[in-house]
Amino acid sequence: MKKSLIMCTAIAAGLWALMGCSPTKENTRVQAVQKAGKIILGTSADYPPYEFHAQIDGEDTIVGFDVALANEIAKDLGVTLEIKDMDFDGLLAALASGNVDFVIAGMTPSEERRMNVDFSDIYYFAEHGVVIRTADESLYSVAPDSLKDRMIGAQRGAIQVSLAKTRIKGVAEAEAENPHPQVKELGKLPDLIMELKNKKIDAVIVELPVARSYFKANSDLVLASYTFLDDDGGSAVAVKKGEKALVEAINKTILRLQDEGRIEAFVAEASELVEY
Repeated sequence: MKKSLIMCTAIAAGLWALMGCSPTKENTRVQAVQKAGKIILGTSADYPPYEFHAQIDGEDTIVGFDVALANEIAKDLGVTLEIKDMDFDGLLAALASGNVDFVIAGMTPSEERRMNVDFSDIYYFAEHGVVIRTADESLYSVAPDSLKDRMIGAQRGAIQVSLAKTRIKGVAEAEAENPHPQVKELGKLPDLIMELKNKKIDAVIVELPVARSYFKANSDLVLASYTFLDDDGGSAVAVKKGEKALVEAINKTILRLQDEGRIEAFVAEASELVEY
């Protein structure tokens, strides 16, 4: 009788595990989000039209086409969206620590980042442009080589830092992680724009939709004639390493929005909200 009871207990325990009564690691984030009824987005809201602050019905609101995408992801998961705004270079640390559930911030899924986090499919491809002072248009607008010996600004932690070093300064890819005396890195893009306007730096490299937003808002700034394509691809959603179920859910939303042509609509709508 004892042996029978022990055997039955063991079989029951095995069936319990096989039936999934104990959640797997890859499902815990989705389950936790749905249990909490909300999903927390990490972003850096200084990057119009991706994500930025705007006055909506008299209230300061974080908007942008990344935020529109995040809202769709939340809707498909059946939860509400909460947004945490922080410096771009702190986003992946917040993701790793669990302070946010996912990150959408015009982020390129580079190989270096893939070592620490998982990414969704690409949801948007963009070129990178260079913002310069209107007064310097004849000096720096025609070719990247004109800025080779000038001070360039880029957002700390963003792919534009590497682009500034490799595409303009001529640094080898293997050395791109090292600091460069003529590439100034700041956490907030508005601070870089102010440095440019105050003649502390000579150019700022950003993605084209963002560049257009800033030079349209400032008559003393202009967009250089050349652009850079990102070899690593476009923008993707970052999640904590191993969260396979969450990546699958996000990819499902991205595919739906692409099939419906909604991503392009989000970009257009966000661009109209930028206060020039």
